[in-house]
Amino acid sequence: MNIVIAPDSFKGNLTAMQVAQAIEQGVRCVLPDANCIAVPMADGGEGTVQSLVDATGGRFVHRTVTGPAGAPVNARYGILRDGVTAVIEMAEASGLPLVKGTDRNPLRTTTFGTGELLADAMKRGARRIIVGIGGSATNDAGAGMAQALGVVFSDGSGRAINGHASGGMLNRIAHIQMSGINKRLRQTAITVACDVDNPLCGPRGASHVFGPQKGATPAMEKTLDGNLRYFGGLIKKELGMDVQNLKGAGAAGGLGGGLVAFCNAELRSGVDIVIDATGLRERLRDADLVITGEGRVDFQTAFGKTPAGVARAAGQLGVPVLAIGGGLADDARGVFAHGIDALESTVTRDMSLEEALAHAHTFIVNAAERALRLILVGRNMTGKRRTRRGGVSQPSRLQARKRR
Repeated sequence: MNIVIAPDSFKGNLTAMQVAQAIEQGVRCVLPDANCIAVPMADGGEGTVQSLVDATGGRFVHRTVTGPAGAPVNARYGILRDGVTAVIEMAEASGLPLVKGTDRNPLRTTTFGTGELLADAMKRGARRIIVGIGGSATNDAGAGMAQALGVVFSDGSGRAINGHASGGMLNRIAHIQMSGINKRLRQTAITVACDVDNPLCGPRGASHVFGPQKGATPAMEKTLDGNLRYFGGLIKKELGMDVQNLKGAGAAGGLGGGLVAFCNAELRSGVDIVIDATGLRERLRDADLVITGEGRVDFQTAFGKTPAGVARAAGQLGVPVLAIGGGLADDARGVFAHGIDALESTVTRDMSLEEALAHAHTFIVNAAERALRLILVGRNMTGKRRTRRGGVSQPSRLQARKRR
């Protein structure tokens, strides 16, 4: 059998590659000669850089950049095996965990460090850049990032505004000067992993929806939303781009809109970007089965998460899909209507979260073995029915795939 193993990471516990290796170990307990192909996956959020570097044999680049609160932070990004594709998680440079709880203030935080990572990747030869924008501490619509790439903001008197741009000072910007922007952007295609459709401002905008988790009070939310509205209008006036109502512009405190406005970026589903970058569809063409999974499978898995994206790609080729979850919610069966054919949980009894995490590798191995044994029982039962009855039963997707 040809089995493609394409899970997400089990967040905070195992990388996607570690999960794939555990699944393969379980498969080989049943089918020692199976051709297993590991394709670590992600959905554009945490773990995307790790998964794509692992999947393509890429490498990491470590840099010291400006953190969201202005202090230096250590960040990393990935360069894939082709040498021209870079993968950046903005949370590495501008993420919420980089700011202490008492210091979280989206009026002051900046995406300047994210722009420094972009500039460094282009300097090293990247001409395609994937940017994951989850987990931000910022609300500056990417203004800080733009500064790091050479954009100059000036006030009403024409004086350049010094200091890193932040959500609380956007209303001071009167003009946007693009003449000094990094020239490498002209030869660089930037794709943004974005799985939310929030606009830049308004009740569903960045400030009101995501601001509170970044430390914004109700009064701050109002100020931040007004500033984003003003800045969005200025972008339209000076750059000719309407990002205020663009779906996804409000992601990461407006960084989604900023990347479109200043870098001509494209917003796409995170898991679709990863599927393209890993060449998953090509790996699936000769597959008899694909095994995916994530730390917890519930009904929301069907919407933008890795297993659902893998299932869509597999469904186009008629490949059956098994998903393994660190836990299964009561509503997990809802994924059956979205291309996932079977589910298995790594947890088989009541236990603490600490125990589940400590023994995750073993539990995944056991879950994969159980699932493969059930699959083989089903195949054997179907074959015996045909022999006994002398007829032809309806073939399973797995059997149909094997005949092709």
